[in-house]
Amino acid sequence: MRMNMEINVLKLTLHGHVVGFLAGGKNGLNIFHFDESFRLNKTRPTFSLTTHPNFPRAEKMMSEPWVTNQRVHPILSNLLPEGSLRELIAQGLKTHVDNEFHILSYLGMDLPGALVAEPMKPEDVPISLFNSHGQVTAVNFDKLNQENKFSLAGVQMKFSMKEKDGRYNLARDNVLGDWIIKTPSTKHKDVPTNEFTSMTLASMVGVDIPDIKLVNIEQLDNLPQINLPDEKLAFAIKRFDRQSNQRIHMEDFAQVLVKYPHDKYNSGNYEQIARILYQFSEDGLADVQQLARRLLANILLANGDAHLKNWSLLYSDQTTPRLSPAYDIVTTSVYIANEQHFALNLAKTKAWYDISYKHFEYWSKKADIPWRAIKPHLDDVINKARTQWPDAIKNLPMSKAHKQQLKTHWQRLHEDFRF
Repeated sequence: MRMNMEINVLKLTLHGHVVGFLAGGKNGLNIFHFDESFRLNKTRPTFSLTTHPNFPRAEKMMSEPWVTNQRVHPILSNLLPEGSLRELIAQGLKTHVDNEFHILSYLGMDLPGALVAEPMKPEDVPISLFNSHGQVTAVNFDKLNQENKFSLAGVQMKFSMKEKDGRYNLARDNVLGDWIIKTPSTKHKDVPTNEFTSMTLASMVGVDIPDIKLVNIEQLDNLPQINLPDEKLAFAIKRFDRQSNQRIHMEDFAQVLVKYPHDKYNSGNYEQIARILYQFSEDGLADVQQLARRLLANILLANGDAHLKNWSLLYSDQTTPRLSPAYDIVTTSVYIANEQHFALNLAKTKAWYDISYKHFEYWSKKADIPWRAIKPHLDDVINKARTQWPDAIKNLPMSKAHKQQLKTHWQRLHEDFRF
C-alpha cells in the first residue's frame, strides 16, 4: 500500500462474532484480515466452508491477509449483486460498478446469509493490522446516502422485500426482507410465470423449493425508478436465509470454490459440487441424492443457467452445511435460440440431448458416490415427470408458446428421459 494511505474499514461479524476487518484504500486496494480470536476459535460459526476447521488448508486460508484491487476477495464479491441491479446501486452511490468496497459498505446490513459488514469509526479501527502495508490512516466514511438498501446476487432486477398484509416493501434500516421479489424483465417476456411454472414442476418431482407465489405489481411499494414492461405479475420466493427476522448463514458454490462471479460458467463442474456435498454436508448422501434430482429436473426443464451461483450451502446450525433449497430454476431455452447445454459439465458434457443414465453413473462414480444410491432417485424423477407433468402444465401460468417449446424439448431428450 502507498505511504500515508487513507483507509475506510468495515467490521465483519457473523452471529455476533467478529470475523475480521476489511480495509478499503483510496487507491482501490482492499485488505481483509481475520480477527485472531475468530481464527483461533475451534467452535467458531462457519464463515465459509473454505475456513471450516475440517476443510483442507483452512488454517492457511485464514492466516494471511486477502489483498485485492478494486474488487474484493471472491468470497465477499459473491455477496454483491450483478448486472443491472449493480449498475442501479452504483449509479445511486455515484461510484464505479467495480468499486466493490464502496458497494459492500452500503449493502452490508442486508447481505445474503448472516454476514454483516458495518462501517467503523476511525478511533475503533485496529490500525496495527494494516501497518505492514505502509503508513495508513483510518478515516470516516463518506456518507452512504442512497435510500434503498438490498443485496441479492443475480443478473435480473430482484429486491429483498418485507411482506405485511399482502403488501411488499423494500427492506430498510435494520428490517430484514423475508421475500425476494423478481420484477418482469424488459428483455425477456413472461419470466415470472416461466419461473413459477418451472419451480412448481420441479417440486412435483421431489426438488426441495421454498414457498413461491406470483404477486401483482401493484402490491409492491417503494420500488426504485426502474423500467418495467407491460406485465402485471412479479415472481416471489421466500428467503430461506431469513427466519423469524433472524439471519441464517449461506454461501454459493462460487464462494466455496473461490471464484469470481464472472467465472460462474467456466469454473467447476457438477462432479465437484457433488464431491464437496458428499464429503462435508451434515447429511451428504441425502444432499447428493437431492442434487441428482435437481440435475435431471434442470435437463427436463431446459434450464441452462444452473451455474455455480445457483447452488448454495445453508448453515442452519451456524456450523455444518446442508444443500440449500433450489432457486432460479427457469426454462431458459425459450429465451436463448438453439440453447441445448447445461451451465457446467456433467460427465464431461454439457449437451442436454446426449445425457443418459450412463452420464449420471459416470458423474456419481467420479464423485465417489455409490450409483445404487443415485439411480432410484433419477427413476423417481423421470417417472413422476412422465406421469404428472403433461396434465399439470395445462393449469400452470407459463405462456402457451413457452409450454409448447417445453413439450417439444421433452420429445428431443435421450430415450432414457424422453416423454
